[in-house]
Parts: sequence; C-alpha cells; structure tokens
Amino acid sequence: MANTAFTEWAERVRKLVSPERFAHILRVAELAERIAEANGLEPGRAYLAGILHDAARDFTPERLAELAPPQNEVERKHPKALHGRAGRRLAEEWGIEDEEVLEAIEGHVYGVHPSHAIAMAVYVADVSEPGRGVNAEIRDLALEGQLLEAYRRAVRSKVEYLQSKGIPVHPRTLEAYRELASEPRPGFRL
Repeated sequence: MANTAFTEWAERVRKLVSPERFAHILRVAELAERIAEANGLEPGRAYLAGILHDAARDFTPERLAELAPPQNEVERKHPKALHGRAGRRLAEEWGIEDEEVLEAIEGHVYGVHPSHAIAMAVYVADVSEPGRGVNAEIRDLALEGQLLEAYRRAVRSKVEYLQSKGIPVHPRTLEAYRELASEPRPGFRL
C-alpha cells in the first residue's frame, strides 16, 4: 500500500528495528492487508497495524518494562513478551487512536478475542508470513476468507510450539486458546 502516511509510519518504525525485523514487518503488513481484503475488513487498518506491530520488538528489556511494566511471571522472565503492550504504548504516544489498530499491535503477541477481526488478521499474518517458512496452510485459509479458522489454528500452533520448547505460555494466550476451543464448531477440535 503506497500511501504517504503509511510510508511515514514505516520510516519511523524502520529507525527502531534491525533490517531483518523491518523486512518481516513489511511482509506482515502486506499479508495483513491481503487477509483483510479477503475477509471484508478495512485493509488500511490492517496494513497500519502490521507496520506498527513490532515497533518495540528490538527494544532492551529495560525499555520494554518502562513502556509496559510486567504483569505476570511470564512477562518478568521473558521480557520480549512485553513488546506488544510496549508497541501499543508507543503507537499511542505517536498519536494513533484507532482502538482496532492498537488492539492488533498489543494482541499480536498473546492473541485476542475473536471479535477483534483486524487483530486476528495481524496475528495470523505474523505467524504465517512467507519469510517464516511455516504455517502456509494457515495463511491460505485466511486468504480464502476463513479468518476465524486460520486464527484458531494460528493460536493452537503457537501454544504447541511454545510448549514443545518448554517456554511458558502467556496467560492471555491460554485464555484465547481456551476461548477458541470452547466455541462450538462442527468438525473442529483444538
């Protein structure tokens, strides 16, 4: 999306992250935009949230804690888990007021309630962007207009990955996981 405002946001973020992280951010923004289009959402909001989602990802643990004080043991032991809340705070300081965009920035780390469609699009884009080399089936589902199903699988994939590595799962991710598992859906098991 070649828009002057988006270019300005991207340039602001580029100054805060490594070149590799910035390449990831651009892929997430572009994929989030495509997912939004495929699911009848506002692509510009998804793109902006994608551009801003990892703005705080390369901050030091101290800076992350300053912007988003740890609220639980997972965040104390794994400060990178703070980068979604820290990124939201940064976006607010930059003047972003769109709650859907802010929720997407914060929620891409933990997961969100399924009523936050833009946030689901960014979450799915983050875990399935082509540069990661995994989760192509999740990406395909989202691009086929099946965002909720793609999101369910993305959250499940994240929980399984963290558990397989012995990394504690954030309480909000577990909440999203359980919420998705409890929704009645024919033929789907989390």
